[in-house]
Amino acid sequence: MICSDIQKDLATTCGMEVTKVIKNGIGDKNFSILIDEARDCSIKEQMAVIVRFLDDHGVLQERFLAIKHITDCTSIGIKETLVDVLEYHGLSPSKLRCQGYDGASNMRGEFNVLQNLVRDEAPYAFYVHCFAHQLQLVVVTVAQCSPAIADFFNYIPLIVTQVCSSCKRKDALLVKHQDELLDLMENGKISAGTGLHQESSITRPRDTRCGSHLRTLFHIFSMWNTVADVLGIVVVDAREHTCQGGTRDFLKKHGMLGICIHHVVLKNLLSNTNHLSQALQRKNQNIVEAMRLILDVKESLRDMRDNGCESLFCQAKNFCETHDIDVPNMDDLVGTMDQ
Repeated sequence: MICSDIQKDLATTCGMEVTKVIKNGIGDKNFSILIDEARDCSIKEQMAVIVRFLDDHGVLQERFLAIKHITDCTSIGIKETLVDVLEYHGLSPSKLRCQGYDGASNMRGEFNVLQNLVRDEAPYAFYVHCFAHQLQLVVVTVAQCSPAIADFFNYIPLIVTQVCSSCKRKDALLVKHQDELLDLMENGKISAGTGLHQESSITRPRDTRCGSHLRTLFHIFSMWNTVADVLGIVVVDAREHTCQGGTRDFLKKHGMLGICIHHVVLKNLLSNTNHLSQALQRKNQNIVEAMRLILDVKESLRDMRDNGCESLFCQAKNFCETHDIDVPNMDDLVGTMDQ
């Protein structure tokens, strides 16, 4: 069993048996496909193919069919690879009724793109953009229409890079966060329990990854003082001012009311849309329920726009007071430029 050849034979045999079960489940029925491509750790482009079909009991089934290395990432190359995968597994493209992708540039459009190339082989294979992915792109794009929010989105990845770019900084982040949690528990400000306050780190947000912006904001929000401490370490350890990589400016912004307001607004905005995104990612989605959720989210966002300014500012103000960030008195008179 420790021989590599035996292990490979066992894995291949298991894969063949699983694939046979999937093909028997599909039979002569119509099916749809989901495709995505990504680079693996060896920097090779891999294409994953997933099939969706109704079994004999009318229950929707979703099965991972194959993963294929592709050398040509153009629409034509992906289409040829897809046809080869289907034919290899004995699935006729003529039975294809739906195709779903993540909306990347080489997978969408109107002319000479994958969806149209596939429909040349299967005329009834209609294209459906992943609704959760579409929602993610819309929210990020609309939010970045505001110059201030666009700057904030540019600021967050730079903070992640500065804080987590080395093992030393990442370890310091985790240790300081753990010490902060222990101090809060001893003072009775947070409660301890199974599954609470797990060790976490900060990851770079991705525009095409559902929920990544919210997770990053949530982690920075919960580790605010810890992030500031690590940025301070970077400033102190830098041998020269040019080696700080703008960290001093990041540290200054980190302690300003404006950044806190942006953080609170986006956290509330993305939390509202995240519930809808999670619902849209369910395999067995009720269309009526999905439409109701869309209306609920629209109403919630409209209410936040019309009546949420005071509440959002209070949240930002309370956050600043908790983390010893100066909050100016908004009732003070501000002199004009001529004075």
